[in-house]
Amino acid sequence: MSEQRDLRDLRVHYDKGTLSESDLAGSPLDQFRAWFVDAASARLAEPNAMVLATVSSDGVPSARTVLLKDVDARGFAFYTNLGSRKGTELAATRQASLVFPWYDLHRQVVVIGEAVEVPREEAAGYFASRPRESRLGAWTSRQSQVISDRSVLDDRYAEVAARFPDDVPLPDFWGGWIVVAQTVEFWQGRESRLHDRLRFRRTRVDATLADSSGWIVERLSP
Repeated sequence: MSEQRDLRDLRVHYDKGTLSESDLAGSPLDQFRAWFVDAASARLAEPNAMVLATVSSDGVPSARTVLLKDVDARGFAFYTNLGSRKGTELAATRQASLVFPWYDLHRQVVVIGEAVEVPREEAAGYFASRPRESRLGAWTSRQSQVISDRSVLDDRYAEVAARFPDDVPLPDFWGGWIVVAQTVEFWQGRESRLHDRLRFRRTRVDATLADSSGWIVERLSP
């Protein structure tokens, strides 16, 4: 019971900022980039870390942390093993949500949208930019599959390193996803738990993340 009481007493006083409609940039992309600069400037650990939530075809949710590797007018991009749990769930449902948890700034960004695959030429370009060890690791791991012990990975890595002594090509089971946002919510912690929540919601099918039209801004109750 003492541990439970300690958990109930853990609180943070949110007093680092406010968010009003007049503060927002003209587009979701510009607003995200401005907040991302703040997160990076504050030297947060891995400001591009984001929680990715997916759902299986039979409605079972799952979530994990991945790294944002690009954001542009299309949406938010990350890379992964396409045969992993997240990869197969995205392929089946095309539905995804992202959360950027910038705790030290008392901020978070929540994205909900449709997932589309990154074009293969873009995936190849990003893959080639990765350290050699990471590229070998991508070939080594059959992500999300059960293995007997760590030696399975170590043995596979040695085999892959011998197979690709020079160039390490893009595996056919590895690629990227872009989350094309339908909503992007900017959350700023406030006193008394009366937080500011402003959400861009897409109102035009062809609107991009960079457009200043095709979106409406809604204030949500905390």
